[in-house]
Amino acid sequence: MAIACLAAVWVVVPFLWAIDNSLKTDLDIFRPGAIIPFLQFTPTLDVWKTVMSDPQLLTCFFSSALVGLSTTVLVLLIGTPAAYSLARFEFKRMKSKDVTLWFLSQRVLPPVVVLTPFYILLAESGMIDTWIGLILLYSTFNLSFCVVIMRDIFRDVNKEVEEAARVEGASLWQIFWMIALPLSLDGLIVTAFIIFASCWNEALFASAVTSQHDGYHAFFYLDYSQRQWGSFQFCWRGYDLGYCSSGDSVILSSALPGARSLIRCGERINACSAQIISA
Repeated sequence: MAIACLAAVWVVVPFLWAIDNSLKTDLDIFRPGAIIPFLQFTPTLDVWKTVMSDPQLLTCFFSSALVGLSTTVLVLLIGTPAAYSLARFEFKRMKSKDVTLWFLSQRVLPPVVVLTPFYILLAESGMIDTWIGLILLYSTFNLSFCVVIMRDIFRDVNKEVEEAARVEGASLWQIFWMIALPLSLDGLIVTAFIIFASCWNEALFASAVTSQHDGYHAFFYLDYSQRQWGSFQFCWRGYDLGYCSSGDSVILSSALPGARSLIRCGERINACSAQIISA
């Protein structure tokens, strides 16, 4: 319990600190003892009004949301059937467990190692500075996570229910769509939120393949605002505001009723990692 409380403080305090600084004036930010609003300083919404009135912010957020949602849908469409096949069938040349461990090993691969090859591939395909190129990149690195997690979730589904449906004449597609998928819906939702949060917070590939435009990612608004306004005080308060707005998706996903499934996903990753070490 004590470790959980310390972990909660470690995560929540920086977010609350950023919110607190975004409500301060330039003098209050550097004034000692100005911590509690209304008691130790007078909060102001000037920086919020300035940032929210900037159309570039909406452009960045729209681009990040579009890329994140598209990536999430594409990964789930490809990864969920693949995970179900690995959970229910065995292959002749390679075991299902070995294929799963290969997918999990892709999570260990540093993205910077394949940055240059992917950049050359997108440049030759004419997909630099495009949403499609960024979606394909994000899908490549999030597909393995979806397959590993959903495979273990499907394995928890009772096989007897599926066998009864097969006796009644249901096809494999009907069993997957009408039985296995609804019974795994909580894990599917949590997996979708993790994938979306990963796309929202990713900046390496976005900065490499969308370098010619400032409005392709929410995190780029921080750099854009600093160059646009060119002031030290806006850099401090604008960064705090940008941190708050950019972290909303992660905070909301962790506060969902499916948080228990999120913990289970972490346990599954640890279990699969232990299998790789022992293999």
